Order: sequence, then C-alpha cells, then structure tokens
Amino acid sequence: MGIKVDFRKRYYNKKSDKKRGIAATFTLDVQFEVGNELVVLFGRSGSGKTTTLQCISGLLEPNGGKITVNDNVYFDCHKRINLPVQQRSLGYVFQNYALFPHMDVNKNIGYGLKGWDKEEKEKMIREMLQMLQIDGLENNYPSQLSGGQKQRVALARALAPKPDILLLDEPFSALDMVVRMKLREKIKEIQRELEIPVLFITHNHVEAFTIADKVIIFHEGRVQQTGTPEEVFYHPKNRHVAELVGLSNIFEDTVVNEENTPGTLTLKCGNLQVTANKPDFDCNISERITWGIRPENLRILPLSDSLESGENTYQACVKSVVNKGASRVLALEIEEHENLLIAEIANQLFEDVDLKAGDKCLAMIEKSRIVIF
Repeated sequence: MGIKVDFRKRYYNKKSDKKRGIAATFTLDVQFEVGNELVVLFGRSGSGKTTTLQCISGLLEPNGGKITVNDNVYFDCHKRINLPVQQRSLGYVFQNYALFPHMDVNKNIGYGLKGWDKEEKEKMIREMLQMLQIDGLENNYPSQLSGGQKQRVALARALAPKPDILLLDEPFSALDMVVRMKLREKIKEIQRELEIPVLFITHNHVEAFTIADKVIIFHEGRVQQTGTPEEVFYHPKNRHVAELVGLSNIFEDTVVNEENTPGTLTLKCGNLQVTANKPDFDCNISERITWGIRPENLRILPLSDSLESGENTYQACVKSVVNKGASRVLALEIEEHENLLIAEIANQLFEDVDLKAGDKCLAMIEKSRIVIF
C-alpha cells in the first residue's frame, strides 16, 4: 500500500512546437515509491515538487508514465487511464489555503462531503473540528480567522472525505514560528492516526528534518536522493543535495593524497591538507573527490587553546560575524591556505570565544563530520 510514481512531464516555450521536435525547456522525470509515512519533497523553487503533486492529484496530466495509489491506477499513459480529480481519493492543502470566503467553517469542511448522509456528514464535521482543535469556530467565515486557524480549516476540509493520501504544498509558509511548530506536530499526529501517505512540500530545513519519515530531494526535475532525514542531511550523495541541505563548506577538486591510520584518508585541497574518515564507498589514492562540512560541525577555539597543533586545526581570521538570534554565523579565512569557512555557533558557546571581525582564532574540522562525495 502507498504511492508509486513513475512519470514524465514536459514544458515548452510558447514559441516552441513539440510536434516539430523542438526540445522541451523543462522536463520532470520522477520515480519514487512511498508507504504510509510522512514524506517531505525538498528542493529549490522550480525543481518540480509542486508539479509532482499536481500530476498525482490530476490537476496536470503527465506526458507519460504511471501513477498508482494503494494499487488504484490514477494515471497510465499506455492504457490511456487518467482519472479526473473528483475520482482520486486524496486531500490537497494549498499554500494559500483556498478556503471559500462566502462559506463558514462548517460549510468549508463539508464541501467535499457531497452525497453523504446528513447525519454522517454532520458527524464527520464534528470529528474534524475536534481533531484540528477548531471547535467553536464552525460559524466563522475565513475573514474572521487567523492564519493558523485557516490552515486548520483547510486541513479539516482535506481530511473530511477520508482520503487515501494527503498532499500538502508549503502549508505553513505564511505562518509564524510558534504556529508552525504546533501544526507540524498536529500533521505528524494525524498521519500516525490515519496511517495514510502524506507528501509535504517545504523549503524549511528545520521543518524537513523534524517532520519527515523520509525526504526526497529534487533538483532540476529529477530525484537526486531519497532517505531518512539523517541519511540525506548528513550523507548527501552529490553536490546538489549537499547545497540544498545546508552543507555550505564545499571543496571541489580535492585529491586523495594517502591513506593514514586504518579508516582515515588525507585529502589535499590546494595547499590545505585535511584528515577525514574513509567513506562507505571506494576512494582510491590520487582520485579527485569533493568534500564538505556543515557550518554547525566546525569548532571555534581561542588561540590560547592547547589544541593549536591538533589534527585538522588551523589558525583563522574572522572576516565577519552575523547574529541569527539563537546562533552566530562566522566567515573565517584559514591563514596560509586562503580558504574560507563558514561556521555556525550557538550563542551560549559564542560567549566563550567572543570574537569580532579581524580577530584571530582556531578552526577545528572534526574528521568524523567530513562528508565525501
């Protein structure tokens, strides 16, 4: 049970004519399979995430391939099957909520329950009001609701018909942090209770990491990597994925210089030499690879620290310090190597070093935190 997706969707310029063989300006070619789990689709704008949801929902028709939900065929190009939206058992929550302004909360939630017995319909509306904790708002209109309340009504409307899947397209993007956190937990709770696949689009790293059972990374119309949040965020398969998940310190054209102690390698990037743990794939001497480290995995130490001569520890000059509220982001230039590193330090730890632009410090790269791809 779950969703199986394997389809293509092509776009052309207005001046192009696909019948004349002009190349498509963008091709979405997507394959993935998920079970009854909460799956985050993650990637830059324009990478194909929303188009994927629209093809699954029937709002767009793919150019080829097949889409099945719980063994029900929604689309099959070869068999010429393309179920209309109303015949696909799914709930869809849009970024702008798409509530009907002339209907109160009761009628918005009950909109998808046409054909239901009156008593069953009223019972389901009551259940949704309780599940989404919007009791007492049933007679209010969308204009009388806060952003968080509108989002809960939109979720209630999507869930009321008991869909086989739930599609969420950046549902929390317009909400403040506190409301987002509460709704994240509510979404996870609902998914576990209903045991249906949930596809959730977000551009928020924290949201993707905390809410997902599985993350699917999109880049330029292709799935680049699929896995748990830990697998994707800490073991990216290529540079595209690494950049998307926030691994901002990336060094290309690095040579595997030699094998040190068992399980470690020496990497040479220009005149910078770094020791790293061996990856879980073959990495030969003299091979050119790319490596990186997340900003939060860099340690910043005062010059007086005894680790000055330690492994992967370099003297650095602070180029800038940016306060992000709960943390500080430092741009560091490694002296004698002319490499720039970005470090992110929690505020309580930053107080111990108390650095400003122009100050000297030590930057330590933990070999166990280095990602090679």
